[in-house]
Amino acid sequence: MGSSLLTAFALMLIIEGFLPFIAPAAWRETFLRLARMGDGQIRFIGLTSMLAGLLLLFIFI
Repeated sequence: MGSSLLTAFALMLIIEGFLPFIAPAAWRETFLRLARMGDGQIRFIGLTSMLAGLLLLFIFI
């Protein structure tokens, strides 16, 4: 279980690092837009992301 969790965390870090590495200006602009959003909008994005992740887990496991 611990090994799988570390593997998932490592993959998440790799995926999260793609955009800042490939297109730092686009990443910066996206981050600035996110910083200007309200709390409700950010929570909705987080909820949508978590639900999409759960759906993928159920599909592929």
